[in-house]
Amino acid sequence: MSSLNLNKVVLCGRMTADPELKQTTSGIAVVSFTLAVNRRYQSKGADGAQGQQADFINVVAWRSTAEFISRYFRKGSALCVTGSIQTRSWQDQQGQKRYATEVVADEAMFVDSKNDNAGGGYSAETYNAPSYSSSPASAPKFEELKTDDDLPF
Repeated sequence: MSSLNLNKVVLCGRMTADPELKQTTSGIAVVSFTLAVNRRYQSKGADGAQGQQADFINVVAWRSTAEFISRYFRKGSALCVTGSIQTRSWQDQQGQKRYATEVVADEAMFVDSKNDNAGGGYSAETYNAPSYSSSPASAPKFEELKTDDDLPF
């Protein structure tokens, strides 16, 4: 019997505060922030009304992802992160065992366009962030098929 393990998270929401880039003692960039993510729900009442409720998810990003987030995002910025859920525990100064569950972000991407930035954050266009799309001139040239009869499916 094989077991399948999968730990993949995709979250899109808004930052609740400005990110603060920090460095570990060995000089590795790290940023921690909270992402407000809406969750739909349906009430148990007779009307079965639907609504939304916000969950506040703790996220940590390392190295170049941390630098990217701290440079281009602010409180209210919409962003999408992909990563995994991580749990950890430690003892505080009073000897109490503490636990944390957070998302470790592997990737972060813009959600808002320049004009959709209602949350007061910043977008790729605000900072002239690098674009990852190719120009039409550098796009590959494909032969146009005149009819669907030539398709193999």
